[in-house]
Amino acid sequence: MNSLLIIVNIAVFLVLLGVLFYMQKKHISFSKRVFAGLGIGIIFGVILHLLYGSASDVTSGTIEWLNVVGTGYVRLLQMVVMPLVFVSIVGAFTRMKLTKNVGKISFLVLAILLGTTAVSAAIAIGTTVGFGLDGVELTEGEAEASRNAMLAERAGEVESLTVPQQLVQMIPNNPFADLTGSRATSTIAVVIFAAFIGVAYLGVRKKQPEEAALFAKIVDSLYAITMRVVTLVLRLTPYGILALITKVAATSNYEAIVSLGKFVVASYVALILMFVVHLILLAFAKLSPVRYVKKGFPTLLFAFTSRSSAGTLPLNIKSQTKDFGVSEGIANFAGPFSLSIGQNGCAGIYPAMLAVMVAPTVGINPLDPSFILMLILVVMISSFGVAGVGGGATFASLIVLSVMDLPLAIVGLLISVEPLIDMGRTALNVSGSMTAGILTSRITGEFEQEVYDKPEVVEA
Repeated sequence: MNSLLIIVNIAVFLVLLGVLFYMQKKHISFSKRVFAGLGIGIIFGVILHLLYGSASDVTSGTIEWLNVVGTGYVRLLQMVVMPLVFVSIVGAFTRMKLTKNVGKISFLVLAILLGTTAVSAAIAIGTTVGFGLDGVELTEGEAEASRNAMLAERAGEVESLTVPQQLVQMIPNNPFADLTGSRATSTIAVVIFAAFIGVAYLGVRKKQPEEAALFAKIVDSLYAITMRVVTLVLRLTPYGILALITKVAATSNYEAIVSLGKFVVASYVALILMFVVHLILLAFAKLSPVRYVKKGFPTLLFAFTSRSSAGTLPLNIKSQTKDFGVSEGIANFAGPFSLSIGQNGCAGIYPAMLAVMVAPTVGINPLDPSFILMLILVVMISSFGVAGVGGGATFASLIVLSVMDLPLAIVGLLISVEPLIDMGRTALNVSGSMTAGILTSRITGEFEQEVYDKPEVVEA
């Protein structure tokens, strides 16, 4: 009987995919198709949840097949991340798009990412205090106890990890291994390696122009092919979002969400406030916040549903360059750097909230100015090296709590609502990345205002 129900569910899912395909054939806009995928997925997922429950064999069997589309799409995006980062940055040098301002661009991107992370930590502190969140109120169930046992081993590694060691980890010692994404900081390592290749190209161009010209042509060809692959993958976005959001709606633990509702609401209030800060920064740069929201919606929505900043990178760079008018060189610095540095949601808001919640349990006043300043500083520094995939916030929280000498058990006590909150955190991470790219491009003069002002989203 279960097998028959799963087959029926898959048949319904295929029909829904057909609806999105029909919309594509009718040339309905990309944004509308993405939004349709979101809405249909939520409805379908809730129906599955109501009919079978989140833990039933029918639901798990159905989701396993839906993962072919959802997880498969995320994996395709992750497949092109490293080639895209490497070829784009090297190509920026060969096409003379970074040579004049590379130092200034790097400084501005990092300053904006770290600065907004500090602001996000301050917002998190205020929100946590305002909602009266207290770590003492959290209880440990079977799942939480299991999670804390798993975190204990990882915590031992984090406690011995100093900030200089985190910085050293970003330096590539085997770029070919980093191109496979073997480390949490592989993306930054690839950025550094590609920058060295680009600088080397500039030196060769002065002394051996013929060899440099040949290299530039090869890079341009690789860039064109890579971008074509990215385009092919991005066209699958509405289908991927349909599958991903269906999984979220069908498997979420709604009872746990209700029991921890105060923390969930406080988290999203902090996330939304920080997103408003991004919009205010854009307004100060004389750019329309409304236009940013409308054109950035597909990318932010995918980040929300996939919970992967790394998987969103191709969409992130596409939005910056094609929709917002950011130069390719700057977009390909802001995007990759933001995967491991200055994530406003995962490395800023979440660790700060947990630190404030748990501080009273060890006799620390979370409103003590010295505690607040130290926490913001630690959050900023600890934001280096946070992986841009699901679980990065846990790693960041362990680092912050360890450095502040606070209990780590609270990290595992929130396991039941972790996926729901992680969705918002990831979207905020990507928004911070795009904001850093746009502002840097605006400041350096490498910004196309007419592209930003166009109302429509460029089709993939």
